[in-house]
Amino acid sequence: MKLNLLIVLSAFALASSCLGSLVQVTNFGSNPNNLNMYEHVPSNVKSPAALLVAIHCCTCSASTIYNGYEFVNFANTYGYIILFPEVTRSGKCWDVSTSKSLTRNGGSDSTIILTMIANMKTRHNIDASRIFVTGVSSGAMMTNVLLAEYPDVFKAGAAFMGVPYTCFATESGGDPSGSQAAGWNSACASGTVSKTAQQWGDIARAGDPGFSGTRPLVQLWHGSTDTTLNYANFAEEIKMWTNVAGVSQTPTSTDSPVSGWTRTKYGNTVEAYSISGVGHALPQTGMVQYMVTFMGLDKASTGTTTTTTTTTTTTAKTTTTTTTTTTTAKTTTTSAAGQTTTTTTASSGNCSAKYGQCGGTY
Repeated sequence: MKLNLLIVLSAFALASSCLGSLVQVTNFGSNPNNLNMYEHVPSNVKSPAALLVAIHCCTCSASTIYNGYEFVNFANTYGYIILFPEVTRSGKCWDVSTSKSLTRNGGSDSTIILTMIANMKTRHNIDASRIFVTGVSSGAMMTNVLLAEYPDVFKAGAAFMGVPYTCFATESGGDPSGSQAAGWNSACASGTVSKTAQQWGDIARAGDPGFSGTRPLVQLWHGSTDTTLNYANFAEEIKMWTNVAGVSQTPTSTDSPVSGWTRTKYGNTVEAYSISGVGHALPQTGMVQYMVTFMGLDKASTGTTTTTTTTTTTTAKTTTTTTTTTTTAKTTTTSAAGQTTTTTTASSGNCSAKYGQCGGTY
């Protein structure tokens, strides 16, 4: 049975007078589930640029996560690019349930997000060694999916209120390419799915069974009173990712950087934040800064700052990007494959603190 929730997104002070532009990209590649793709490229973007994939919660949108959290503030400060995938099916939940999405290159949502990343790399000077992923609730579930299936793509990930990879598996929740939301797994949501660290680790490694390289760093966040995606899932995630990293489940350090937060570190590869007395309502103000630092997105780039130039071209095959606000500039770039991408950019029109909320099934 599906549960209802209310995720209250944190209010925060903007790092600058306006957030900048949220830009839609269309015709980005194979897209059987009709997902939307948006991007934010700050005016001080570094070259090569780090890329953060930010994934929304159920009934939320790219605009929700763009406006409601601090991700864009820090992008504007540190010069990294953000990709915002968006679900269009009813319920706006990510497919973290079907075998297609829980299989590397299986063709559902997880694969389509990789197609978006590939498109970003053709149009921007992306540092392939600095691609990161984060998500909230359903988006946190997808974060764990991507880290397991594509460890060769991501350097690090941060999951705010997620569950272990495959925990939500079910084929009974509807067609992810259609109008129904992807499947609901009550046992996982209620925190009754428990495995050993070895079992979870084997499942995650099976996401890309041929991978033998360095695994992504993993950061986990969960509120201690979360009953929507039960707090017990936090411990299961820790089991999974410490086993994948080959480190003990016993923390190498424990501290409280902020009152009510308990941070445990497991070697240099996994860290986890338990937030006392908080339900399904993360991230809160200040948490994204810890994510940015963990990922190294605040580190000085080895590249140089670049400014986008404005040109206009016309070809028969185009990838278009649009916004819903007044147009201020148009940039057209052509990839090595000859595909032309037209980007229409505009001010977000937001010059004050943002508040947002979204509710849904997970």
